[in-house]
Amino acid sequence: MSRPPVDYIERTAERYGALGYPPYQWVRNDDEPPFAPMAKPLAGSRIGLIASGGVYRVGQIAFHYRDDSSYRIIPRDCEMSELRATHFAYDLTSARSDPNVVFPLATLRAEAGDGGIGEVAPNAYTFMGGIYSARRVRERLAPALAERMEEDAVDAALLVPA
Repeated sequence: MSRPPVDYIERTAERYGALGYPPYQWVRNDDEPPFAPMAKPLAGSRIGLIASGGVYRVGQIAFHYRDDSSYRIIPRDCEMSELRATHFAYDLTSARSDPNVVFPLATLRAEAGDGGIGEVAPNAYTFMGGIYSARRVRERLAPALAERMEEDAVDAALLVPA
C-alpha cells in the first residue's frame, strides 16, 4: 500500500502560524556545501551524533521554550531509560516511548559493537529544532556543535532531524 507524501512545508507553516509566528521564511543557501569524502572506512571511524529532537538526560534542564537554541551533552554510555524528550513542534509520543527514534544512540552503539562503525564519539549532542532564527543557528549553535565535534575527534557526524 502506497502512502501519499507528507507536505512538511505546508504542515510547518500551519504549525508556526498556530503558534503566533509570522509566515516562516525558509533559509535558502545558494552556495554548494563543500564535499568532504570519508578519509577512512566507517568500520574504522569515530561517529558523532547531533540530533534536533529535544532529547535531554534526567537531571538536565529540559528544553522549555520555542527558539531555545541551547544544547545538551549526552555521554555515549548513557542509559536510554535516562533520556526524555520535549519539543513544541512535533508529536512526542514515539520519542517518549523510544528516544532512539529521534536520538539513535543505542543504534550507533550496536553498530560499533557489530563492527559497522569504529566507535561512537564520547558525547552526543541534542537541541530542540524548530529554532526560528536561522541567524542564531548559523552564528551560535552550529559553530558550538562543530567545535564539540572537533574536540571529540569525530571522523563523521550523524545529523538527525526531528
